[in-house]
Amino acid sequence: MNSPNKVALVTGAGSGVGRATSLALLADGFSVVLAGRRRDALDETMALAGGGLAHAFAVPVDVTDPVSVANLFAATREKFGRLDLLFNNAGGNVPSTNFGDLTWEQWRSVVDVNLNGAFLVANAAFRMMRDQTPQGGRIINNGSISAHAPRPGSAPYTATKHAITGLTRTIALDGRRYDIACGQINIGNAATPLTARMAGGVPQADGTLKPEPTMDVDNVSRTIVYMAGLKQDANALFVTVMATKMPFVGRG
Repeated sequence: MNSPNKVALVTGAGSGVGRATSLALLADGFSVVLAGRRRDALDETMALAGGGLAHAFAVPVDVTDPVSVANLFAATREKFGRLDLLFNNAGGNVPSTNFGDLTWEQWRSVVDVNLNGAFLVANAAFRMMRDQTPQGGRIINNGSISAHAPRPGSAPYTATKHAITGLTRTIALDGRRYDIACGQINIGNAATPLTARMAGGVPQADGTLKPEPTMDVDNVSRTIVYMAGLKQDANALFVTVMATKMPFVGRG
């Protein structure tokens, strides 16, 4: 274990990448605040924690609501007294939709979670890390391959993930004086319930529908544990972990 007595907070901890990362951080010695929309999903993650259950603390949160986010960090402070790591992971999407057919409601629903929610959580974490003693911590934002290149029909998701890159760079810059490091993990085709559809085919740039290879989600959680385990004088600013054969590098 690399991180005894350190405290992590994971948003979107009720499923997929967030669940896998929460369990990996618990196994690495972190105490972990599990945050997510649904109490039942958080309870499922808690049930999988096994020996780490004593160090897991579940808090339902709506990341788009400033009051709910404030309550999350108040609960974290009351329970553990400090915060050393945030995995800013909560996100959402809408079905693939050609740009000309997108509605304001679709655009707003993605931006509210992926960008506004990411801001609210990172902003609260930054303040907590800045104001605690000893000062400092680490924020890891969940970007995406879409922070580099879009899929067809993905304007809201792609725009928010490009924005996360700017957010990461700015937090890393503004955090220097407070010993707050900020990095970003860009994930490509991790096998979760959200990517199960890839086996049946997803839209490609040439207009076809093709299945895409995926990778075990543990590759993501182990990468985040690596990023979290760096000494405070080092920062993995951008890390891409992707399925080896996914159509990203080159022309697909």
